[in-house]
Amino acid sequence: MFPLQGAQMLQMLEKSLIKSLPESLKVYGTVYHINHGNPFKLKALVDKWPDFNTVVIRPQEQDMTDDLDNYTNTYLIYSKDPQNCQKLLDSPEVINWKQHLQIQSSQSSLNEAIQNLTTIKSCKVERSENLLFMTSDSVKKLVPNLLDTANLSPTGGKPKAINEDMFKFSSVDVTHAALVDKLWLFGGNERSQKFIKRCIETFPSSCVLGPEGNLASWTLMDHTGEMRMGGTMPEYRAQGLVTYAIYLQGQLMDKLGFPSYSHVNKNNIAMQKMSYTLNHILMPCSWNQWKCVPL
Repeated sequence: MFPLQGAQMLQMLEKSLIKSLPESLKVYGTVYHINHGNPFKLKALVDKWPDFNTVVIRPQEQDMTDDLDNYTNTYLIYSKDPQNCQKLLDSPEVINWKQHLQIQSSQSSLNEAIQNLTTIKSCKVERSENLLFMTSDSVKKLVPNLLDTANLSPTGGKPKAINEDMFKFSSVDVTHAALVDKLWLFGGNERSQKFIKRCIETFPSSCVLGPEGNLASWTLMDHTGEMRMGGTMPEYRAQGLVTYAIYLQGQLMDKLGFPSYSHVNKNNIAMQKMSYTLNHILMPCSWNQWKCVPL
């Protein structure tokens, strides 16, 4: 595999990935941000060009200095031929299997190849598979064939009003990183807090502040364009605050032209209902993460 160099190749890759949506969504969202400043300093590898089968987005080697930091050591993968990409992913210049790492993809069909590789590389793997939603605005732009207007919420995708005398809309501040990390399912450690801080400093975010100016509810955006790390403090739950934060974030991202999507746990019925209320469209593919730890 070889890295794509220059703006023209990367723009061609972005346009090509649109044709493979929604299965390419995790990689497409990342390439979009590479083409708009590349704030996380990532690089794109393909098996061949221009008719690639597999693309892997990963950090630069010089940025992967902490072998225990799976948040930085993250690989985004899309393959047109998932049954035959194992050999490519086994290549040492593609994935450093000696580190703690995570792989993300919108293709559950990659599971067999990844599971095989973790066995060969003597890694323990923990897989998460969740529902994948895209905002209706992004669907209209990117995959309009998936938009079924008959099934959209009668609310028009707008949340119920909240008490604006009590709550104020704002963006998440870097000083909120520890609190966000505390409630993040995939966080709760020093390295995840560092990752969250980096996302806050780099990308747009939305939150609702409580009466004392304290953080009540929030959602952030990561380097793949996904809305993540959303949450509400226990004392402010059941008031529709996170729904409003996510709605505001979706509006903001659409205004900036960013692709906007999120994942929801299969067992989290409340968040699934919220997604439908906001006219987020359930994708026919899933959100996948493989967290790998060398033994």
